[in-house]
Amino acid sequence: MAVQPIRLFGDPVLTTPAEQVTTFDKELRVLVKDLTDTMIDAPGVGLAAPQIGVSVRVFTYDVDDTIGHLVNPQIGIVSDEEQDGDEGCLSFPGLAFPTKRRERVVASGFNMHGEPVTIEGSALLARCIQHEVDHLDGILFIDRLDPDQRKAAMRAIREAEWSGLSTPVVKLSPHATGGLAV
Repeated sequence: MAVQPIRLFGDPVLTTPAEQVTTFDKELRVLVKDLTDTMIDAPGVGLAAPQIGVSVRVFTYDVDDTIGHLVNPQIGIVSDEEQDGDEGCLSFPGLAFPTKRRERVVASGFNMHGEPVTIEGSALLARCIQHEVDHLDGILFIDRLDPDQRKAAMRAIREAEWSGLSTPVVKLSPHATGGLAV
């Protein structure tokens, strides 16, 4: 087991778009194992490679007794139906805020051996996939909050025991959908 430290809000790796994986080798398999071990130890329902300081497009998930991973994920088909519920993040320990997401998504990519994989999810799995793909794009869940919730989140972050002395800039979602997957 190789549990890694989780990067916290304010670390630049969390807001930097991750690079595509081009080599499916032992190093990638070790990364997937480290991500899985760290996610389970935290505990969490998902963890993206940038959250352990590795800026590549890989995430793991543990939803409804299913543990998996996706390399170079792309979200394809999504439902028009939205879900709204509290969302947290291992990079924001102890904090959660109401975040809108699509109710159903289909994501495609590869497993750690380079074989094509498609994941179809609804409810929590759909939320997890969207959250983790956002991480790989350098977008944090607080970037998806409405202005009042974002203010509350920034206040809670400043007051959090783990918060640093400087206040990082929160960016708005660059997507025309207001942060919802299209």
